[in-house]
Amino acid sequence: MSKGISLESSRLTLRVLDAPDGAKVLDFFLRNKDFLKEWETAREDSFYTLDYQAEQLAEELRRAEEGRLFKVWLFEKADRNFERVIGSIALNDIVRGCFHSCFLGYRLDKGVTNRGYMTEGVEQVLFYAFNELKLHRIEANIMPHNAASLRVVEKLGFYNEGLATKYLKINGRWEDHIHKVLRNHALE
Repeated sequence: MSKGISLESSRLTLRVLDAPDGAKVLDFFLRNKDFLKEWETAREDSFYTLDYQAEQLAEELRRAEEGRLFKVWLFEKADRNFERVIGSIALNDIVRGCFHSCFLGYRLDKGVTNRGYMTEGVEQVLFYAFNELKLHRIEANIMPHNAASLRVVEKLGFYNEGLATKYLKINGRWEDHIHKVLRNHALE
């Protein structure tokens, strides 16, 4: 489904990666290990190995080919050889049938925050999700104290559907999440 897909914004290239790109992804996670810790699930030491990242990329591609995932990795356009990953955006757990929905997830390199990159990248993924994948609903669950992430989805028109208490286990603790949603009104 998604192998070879590349999206572009004014400053970013968003690419689907595969197992041979494992070193680039590992470098991203090693650079951002402490930065991402507050926002993500606790990681085993094996997560920070080339073998694990290569296997994960291969698994993500399999899930994409099954239509259950769409994930791109972010590169600055100035990086013409696509050497330094600066983030990722994923549409996880894509469900079809009468639902046509998924969960949005994203992460960004600590060195490029506060530049509008994530808003720019997510906007491209939303366009692809609604126009190519024909999804009806995209959900984002964000911890109340993650102001930067909340700003991203609010700028893009997501609305609040409520608070899910103790919703996800993040960095070893069950955390509340604000449930944000964007619908594809063209399909209604």
